[in-house]
Amino acid sequence: MNINNNKQLGFDELDELVRPAPEVVEFEEVANKMVSRRGFLGGGVAVGAGAFVMGSTTLAAGKAMAASAEESRLAFSMVKANALDTITVPEGYKWEVLASWGDPLFSNAPAFDAATGGTGASQELAFGDHNDGMAFFSKDGKQIMAINNEYTNEKTLHANRADGMPANADDVRKNKAAHGVSIIEVAQRGGKWGIVQDSPYNRRITADTEMDITGPARGHKWMQTSEDPKGLVAKGTWNNCGNGQTPWGTYLTCEENFNGYFTANDKNYKMPEAFKRYGMSTEGRYNWAMADARFDLVKEPNEPNRFGYVVEIDPLDPTSRPKKRTALGRFKHENAELTIAANGHVVVYLGDDERGEFLYRFVSKNKYLAGGNNRDLLEEGTLYVAKFHDNNRGEWLALTPKTTGMTDAEISIHTRMAASKVGATTMDRPEWVAAHPHKAEVYCSLTNNKNRGVKPNAGGDATPASGPNPRVKNNFGQIVRWTPMDSDHTHNEFKWDLFVLAGNPAVYDDANAGSKNVNQDNMFNSPDGLKFDSKGLLWIQTDGNYSNEKGFQGQGNNQMLVGDPETGEIRRFLVGPKESEITGATWNAARTTMFIGVQHPGEGGNSHWPNGGNSVPRSSVIAISREDGAVIG
Repeated sequence: MNINNNKQLGFDELDELVRPAPEVVEFEEVANKMVSRRGFLGGGVAVGAGAFVMGSTTLAAGKAMAASAEESRLAFSMVKANALDTITVPEGYKWEVLASWGDPLFSNAPAFDAATGGTGASQELAFGDHNDGMAFFSKDGKQIMAINNEYTNEKTLHANRADGMPANADDVRKNKAAHGVSIIEVAQRGGKWGIVQDSPYNRRITADTEMDITGPARGHKWMQTSEDPKGLVAKGTWNNCGNGQTPWGTYLTCEENFNGYFTANDKNYKMPEAFKRYGMSTEGRYNWAMADARFDLVKEPNEPNRFGYVVEIDPLDPTSRPKKRTALGRFKHENAELTIAANGHVVVYLGDDERGEFLYRFVSKNKYLAGGNNRDLLEEGTLYVAKFHDNNRGEWLALTPKTTGMTDAEISIHTRMAASKVGATTMDRPEWVAAHPHKAEVYCSLTNNKNRGVKPNAGGDATPASGPNPRVKNNFGQIVRWTPMDSDHTHNEFKWDLFVLAGNPAVYDDANAGSKNVNQDNMFNSPDGLKFDSKGLLWIQTDGNYSNEKGFQGQGNNQMLVGDPETGEIRRFLVGPKESEITGATWNAARTTMFIGVQHPGEGGNSHWPNGGNSVPRSSVIAISREDGAVIG
């Protein structure tokens, strides 16, 4: 197996190449118990070992599905699925590009060079690649955005290299600089949104930016390296996927597939079991070790322990240093959904995006004080992991020295192992979490899991088809929601159901057809990004199979939909260009513009978005607005 020959694979597929999970034949019995769609959607009907209930509010009463246009809160005409190489939005809406990979942030930076992908120096002064999660901030009339740059398209970033791989130290510098976070001031000039070049707020946070290690792991022996013998200062952040935002004005960027960047060229190197649990390989995806010894597992065996965290950044203070918040655990973070509980404690919901991994909750030790000094509330607290029961109840299991037999530092560094110890529920790739803005209700996208009921997770934990993960070999995904008891986000018990089970009713008539609020007009697969707007509507973004063939026939390119939690109605709002995923969402202060990301268009070589013709495809952030200038979201 050679990772470098598998660049078009997603990170989860690469994980399975380097660490194939063993087959588990006893789960085959579960697959044989799958029922028809009619029985599956009957509300409270057992599926495998679990119960499925569609909707805790009006869905269970059978409302919503027949909502007329007059009754609907989704005030737009649904966009049809398609496979076009453009952005499709409803009638009465328009879109424009705000920023694309390689756009200069400063007037002294060179223009984007499609022929070579630029240099290390130019990339450090330009917008990063593969934008994902994002947030909008305002200060003194200025409008600032923090935007994740998850990973890169090697064929375009290294267009002057035949194999698309870094060939020298400057290539590595460029590749590292294309990762991380882009912080930019934006403005609307002449009716069009764009980057304000030379703004004092503009900066790049990359794989080389120094940041403080905080929380239980700070100074631990597993965090110590030759460059940082005290284990206090990490260098860099990468594979920044989802995000969060705090009420004290900071940005939370989440490190996801950090494992694919390290190598070990020594044939005698023996991979530690803890590294295997996190999908480490002796082959790196980007060859960074050729120019940076930090990425050589033989030379720096503790370096990987310093990544896989939530990083807190102050985008309004260009002189501030980011902080790695190890109290929120180490795993493949998707996003960090923060809410303030009624009792004042900060609660952060966190998904670990890998097949069969877990859903977490962090509760701060101290309480939030409006107008007070809240800057270190994410430094101390208790981490919990979710246990879902088949009776539509669940509980949060505390990860403490008493429950795990591990120290606080060990829990924060080897969080997956701690969660396995307490018997948490293995999930179908828990990705974005979104908390309802008007009531204590939380949603999580479970993107898909082809191993459900077939293989255990990387830690050997069983993955039975039950509870919120009811389908064997789940190719379509679902969205689970829960309500904490007593409407208290710090309560350790909750009730759950499924808001939607994605599927294809044009091809299937069993459980793969999806739930009742999925039909041939609004069907989709692999829900990923989730974001609530100010009206309490749920925006759903997809990152799935865009082949438009076989079981996915008629679903077209990846898309963004809007769901109404009160009725269950879902409408498609947007379709992205070829071979892209739709990522991240935020609004300007007036809510007249919605910003979303379009990531890796043309990853298979079949797109020239956004500039068309024979141009190089470029990940970009777009601005969407109504033609009448009214509020959107």
